[in-house]
Amino acid sequence: QLQLVESGGGLVQPGGSLRLACAASGVTLDHYAVGWFRQAPGKEREGVSCISHSGGSTSYAAAVNGRFTISRDNAKNTVYLQMNRLIPEAIAIYFCTAVWSVATMKSNLYDYWGQGTQVTVSS
Repeated sequence: QLQLVESGGGLVQPGGSLRLACAASGVTLDHYAVGWFRQAPGKEREGVSCISHSGGSTSYAAAVNGRFTISRDNAKNTVYLQMNRLIPEAIAIYFCTAVWSVATMKSNLYDYWGQGTQVTVSS
């Protein structure tokens, strides 16, 4: 059974950076596409970014394109989300998720979810 654990969230000032990590256990992650989603207070969960199993294909939400970078290290069974130039609108719980299929920004197509990590942007 694939298990995902997010880490790296925290409090950062506007304009700052954080790197989230999604560590997998139970099975190797290299056959799975991985997505990052976020849910802000009072809002629906939204897609942030996703990456194919090989890392050769990535996608980003328009709101984060150019500031966030998704990557993966299959040898470490981990996927990362580098978040730069953070703004208050990024405040949310960030979840990683995986599926044995193509990468997608549609949350209902993913099978495995982590518990999330809180990101807060404030001065």
